[in-house]
Amino acid sequence: MRPEAFEARFEYERRVGWQRFRIRRRALSALITAMGPHEFRRMALAMEGAVEGAHMGHPDFRVSDRIFATLHSDERSGMVALTPDQQQRFIGDDPDTFTPENGAWGRAGYTRVRLAAADGEAVGEALTLAWQNAINKGNAKRAKPRRPSSPARRQARR
Repeated sequence: MRPEAFEARFEYERRVGWQRFRIRRRALSALITAMGPHEFRRMALAMEGAVEGAHMGHPDFRVSDRIFATLHSDERSGMVALTPDQQQRFIGDDPDTFTPENGAWGRAGYTRVRLAAADGEAVGEALTLAWQNAINKGNAKRAKPRRPSSPARRQARR
């Protein structure tokens, strides 16, 4: 092999090898930092009073008998129950991770979390807000006084 051909081959190997190394390093760091269903479940159950249940064939996480988060059945994504304002903030900060759920649920603030793209800190913040929202709704429901029934309603029930 001529010296210039050898140098060209060496330069090519050095460049390609470095690119392969960078690609492998990125893939590895993505695997290390990627959130999976186990981490999502662990974070949700770390909230005070949170319990895991099942709802329509997939796991959900509740506090005060209110769902604040779920894991989708494919376990690639989860859901957090935010307010619409909170949802817009999370979507604006990280649109690859947070998207509204489909239909009226999404308009009400229910937010899909794509676990592969998720940052643990952002998901932890979203889960904490969803947990607080569920507690506040539960407390508001218990504090709401019942209307006394009118005589006409009592007659209708008989």
